[in-house]
Amino acid sequence: MTPGRTLLVGSGKVGTRLGERLVAAGGEVVAIRRTAAGIRPTFTPLVADLAAPLDTPLPAVDAMVVTLPPGDDPRFYRDVLARLADALPAAPARAVFVSSTRVFEGWDVGRPLDEDDEPRPDSERGEQLVDGERAAVELFDAVVVRPAGIYGPGRERLIRQVLAGEAVDYDRRTNRIHEVDLVRAIELLLSADEPPALLHGVDRRPATLGEVVAFIADRLGVDAPPRAEPRPGADRGKVLDGSRLAALVGELEFPTFAEGYGRMIADRP
Repeated sequence: MTPGRTLLVGSGKVGTRLGERLVAAGGEVVAIRRTAAGIRPTFTPLVADLAAPLDTPLPAVDAMVVTLPPGDDPRFYRDVLARLADALPAAPARAVFVSSTRVFEGWDVGRPLDEDDEPRPDSERGEQLVDGERAAVELFDAVVVRPAGIYGPGRERLIRQVLAGEAVDYDRRTNRIHEVDLVRAIELLLSADEPPALLHGVDRRPATLGEVVAFIADRLGVDAPPRAEPRPGADRGKVLDGSRLAALVGELEFPTFAEGYGRMIADRP
């Protein structure tokens, strides 16, 4: 069942698409941003800077979804979430914190990583994401989603890279998920009676970067980009298991990069 009122903390592409689906399903969406610019007219805007304590209380909500990118302060997520907890009259019945598979950047194994594997960040941003996950669980008992390589309309960096003939590391292992399928997964997490506590947002087919750019180049009718030599000690990528997401969502609209990039290329003007 769609939550009656959902608070979007961060309303970029994912948050906005999610909010539109919730409104279409009969729910109310409250979006908090530093400015009202970019907030859909069907959302209730709340203009506030979460870098400081909130001046006014927030309305009661049934659900909350946090889709903020990392900030400059190592405590960014923890401080933001604490301010939200202080400003809300009560914790929402369901909260979802959107993190990233970047929390696994320190792993280097040949097997797929699943939700039972511990994070191994090796950068400040990775550590910040892990701390944000922990704070979201501690303060809101949140469900954590870790998407990998979000792509879709307006996220065409790899297509532009192929068209520009930029060299890529063909052997790097990659995972991705189309924005449409990620949003659908978050929507289901908001309404599920017993959602998983942690979910990897990945599609059905991990692939090397070489496989993906070769496919894109073929569909565009251009030469495949040249092969780049990896830097010594460079991250060779990961393979992530998406079984838990498959159990929640069922069939994806874009189960692999071929369907997703194929649609994007077909829809190009």
